[in-house]
Amino acid sequence: MRRFLRLLLCAWLAMPMSSSAQVGDGEALARAAQAQVGVTLTYDPAYVRLAYPGGDVPIDRGVCSDVVVRAFRNGAKIDLQQRLHEDMRSSFARYPSLWGLRKPDTNIDHRRVPNLRRYFERQGKSLAITTRAADYRPGDIVSWTLPNGLAHIGVVSGRRSAADPVRPLVVHNIGAGAKEEDVLFAWTQTGHYRWFAGAGAR
Repeated sequence: MRRFLRLLLCAWLAMPMSSSAQVGDGEALARAAQAQVGVTLTYDPAYVRLAYPGGDVPIDRGVCSDVVVRAFRNGAKIDLQQRLHEDMRSSFARYPSLWGLRKPDTNIDHRRVPNLRRYFERQGKSLAITTRAADYRPGDIVSWTLPNGLAHIGVVSGRRSAADPVRPLVVHNIGAGAKEEDVLFAWTQTGHYRWFAGAGAR
């Protein structure tokens, strides 16, 4: 029986990737975001000098964008610090000029929501912003403008709201560490992105 199960597992691993497997990658992003809850306990926007590539602030702290960066690193082995920097280095003028910089900065660029939004857009990962909860899948990235005018970003969870079994929760850090909360439509959305799965991407 064990030999049969091993053979079955080997056969499954040898199968080509399908669209359903791509959706699974989104679920891996969601799980990597969920794993930060209870670990990242503090919101800390301080500028910190980071290693490059693979640099990060201490795991117990960070900002909303760090939730996304860590989810990609741990759930998809994708380093947004490096990828965004490489794109900014070749196309700096295409990125927002909100901070008075004249060149990319590997310490902070990937930790800024407008830069992440522009990177996802430039990679063709944008989806329509809707008010239909069913349009949002685990691992999707959503950005908002908060009532105070600040930009915010989070990762769509694989868990659902207790108030609406269709609406997914979101993992984000808005001031008290990484939390998984029912905030998908709490603020004005400015972006909806899906890294894996071509269906529905524009």
